[in-house]
Amino acid sequence: MRVFAAAIDALFADPNLGREATYQPADGDPFPVRVIARRADAVSEFGEARLWSDTTRFDLRVSEVAAPRPGDRLILGAETFVVQGEPVRDGERLVWTIDTRPT
Repeated sequence: MRVFAAAIDALFADPNLGREATYQPADGDPFPVRVIARRADAVSEFGEARLWSDTTRFDLRVSEVAAPRPGDRLILGAETFVVQGEPVRDGERLVWTIDTRPT
């Protein structure tokens, strides 16, 4: 498990992938974190229609954010995002993926 954790830490530390941000729990004080932003387009199907939407998801290390919840905020530069939906952990339980919306 330490090998995977070291690899995850290296990815988040990479200046091409990881970025400095501030995590603000809904009921707590803000603290600094490193995030990997994923802003992919999503295509959903509804009957015969295909709906396109842009998404903003972030990966967070479990070692930095133990229990993200809907309503928490993530501040990245001048942008603020609100966590929506339930966060999901990866198979190794090292990384959270949070779905957000801009405020």
